[in-house]
Amino acid sequence: MRSLRKRNPVVFLPLWLTYVFFYTPIVVVIAMSFNAGSSAYTWEGFSLKWYGTLAGNADVLKGLGNTIIVALGTTLVSTVLGTLLGVGLARYTRSKILEALGTMPAILPELMLAIGLIIFYASVNFTLGLHSVLLAHMTFGIPLVAVVVRVRLASMDMSLEEASRDLGAGPVPTFLRITLPGLLPGIAAGALLAFTFSLDEFVLAFFTAAPTEPTLPIVIYSMIRFGVTPDINALATILLTVSFTAVLAVQRMTRLTESFK
Repeated sequence: MRSLRKRNPVVFLPLWLTYVFFYTPIVVVIAMSFNAGSSAYTWEGFSLKWYGTLAGNADVLKGLGNTIIVALGTTLVSTVLGTLLGVGLARYTRSKILEALGTMPAILPELMLAIGLIIFYASVNFTLGLHSVLLAHMTFGIPLVAVVVRVRLASMDMSLEEASRDLGAGPVPTFLRITLPGLLPGIAAGALLAFTFSLDEFVLAFFTAAPTEPTLPIVIYSMIRFGVTPDINALATILLTVSFTAVLAVQRMTRLTESFK
């Protein structure tokens, strides 16, 4: 591999061009969020005033509050139920149908899932609000956590659980004292993934949120319909920072999980 890099550096040119294509717009958005002028495309000097503008924007603050409520609720419920689902599918069933049903919402197109949910809500006269968005986000948060937990379970030594049962411990004590501590890195990684997806998710929220209780992605969508301004760039920079931090945390948890193998 080292000799390949020395002799043929051009082999990696498509990779670097792809990185440039993906990340140049992100760098531009971040840079223009510090623009002193009102133009989103012309640099007029460095300033932090657009971040101050965001702090005084009632619509943005309301959307941010709604998003945090939904993201935290989704993370909490998805972590608990997703962990139980992952353990159940890995340890107590071999049914391919149950496995498919348990993980299908995480791989279905969001538009299809959103349409199905809004039709279901309408058929049962379910009132829209933050609770409807929370339920919608849980539909992909739970299987997402379950998949991560199952991956962690596959790398664990089952002999420890068998030894615990042989020594007289029941299923619940064995799970709490043996299985759960070993699962913690995977559970934490799944929780961070669920939080990140819920924080940035737009399609499900757009279909299932009440007009008076929009989440932050919906607020951003309503703002960009009239053109991109530096305050939108500032808001996007904040969201990018949060998402990037969460992704790094997930990678850290994944590495920690690998170290237990």
